Amino acid sequence: MPNNIKQQIQADLQQAKETGQLRTERIREIVKSAVSQVASEFKQGSGEVRSLVKDAVYAVIENFQEKGSELKDEVTASIEGALEGINSKRHESIAQTQTDIKRLQAQLDGEEEQLQQEVDVILAEIEETGKEKPASTKTAIDSAVNALKDSEEAGLLKKRYAQLQAQLAIVRANLAARYGGRNMEVQDYLDEAKHWYDKARPQAESMAVQVEEKRSQLEDKLGEAGTSLARKERQIKQTLRELLLTAADLFKDKETANKERDTIHK
Repeated sequence: MPNNIKQQIQADLQQAKETGQLRTERIREIVKSAVSQVASEFKQGSGEVRSLVKDAVYAVIENFQEKGSELKDEVTASIEGALEGINSKRHESIAQTQTDIKRLQAQLDGEEEQLQQEVDVILAEIEETGKEKPASTKTAIDSAVNALKDSEEAGLLKKRYAQLQAQLAIVRANLAARYGGRNMEVQDYLDEAKHWYDKARPQAESMAVQVEEKRSQLEDKLGEAGTSLARKERQIKQTLRELLLTAADLFKDKETANKERDTIHK
């Protein structure tokens, strides 16, 4: 089979051409199918795999070489298909790992919430006991308890953590789309990004106009990426890149960062 992959691809391309279905998306699917059938026989990253990819790509080039310098779309489609073909099993493993991470994150969130509730109860009991003490003692107790409660600094740390997680999920969506991840895998990352973005988002009425505009742009891009992915549009990669840039621009907003830094140092 490995020795015949070029012949198989060229035969499938010819059949698609005869039926009027030879579009770039079809080229990608033909190469992906041919490569995935034999990629499992080789070790990931081996010379055989690299040779397999080159054979698949050159099979497409030979079929369209009359196009000369206008061959870019076909070559791009063949490379994308080859990468998806050799990485299909690996992405299945990545998807399973991501599922495990989400489960552990949910468990961690639950344990942290339980811990916070226990701390709140203890602090409330200490405050209640302090009411029976002299005024000076009560003041000292209240001051100590308030210092230990969920402070602005703690809230800011949680917000920044959520922002970083949102950006990381968008980065993963970009990588998955670029290197052959399945649509479901990319959508999972987009959903994760939205989840963390919602956690990082303050109330709209407390935001400056320019920050609100950036947040609106990010929401629009998240929705646009999901729609493009559902329609299986090739535009999805460009949309994801724009989403990543929009998120980076929003979360690095200098004015907001400076205000939050001042809050920490107070």
